Amino acid sequence: MRRSEFLRAVDQHFGARSTWVLDDLVLPGIDRTASAALDAGVPPRDIWLALCDETDQPESARYGVGLREPKS
Repeated sequence: MRRSEFLRAVDQHFGARSTWVLDDLVLPGIDRTASAALDAGVPPRDIWLALCDETDQPESARYGVGLREPKS
């Protein structure tokens, strides 16, 4: 997962709460916010999975999110 895919996934799943999720929610296991973890070089995929765990996202949200629709 690339950083852009991570940010797209956060926007898709959390909408108006995206800023709060990125900047205020401290993720257990990473011990920092998603934004701080990105800045520290933690892989976006690891942050996404920690975010899914913390916010009780369904399994379907964990894989393949953030990808753009294929061009037709």
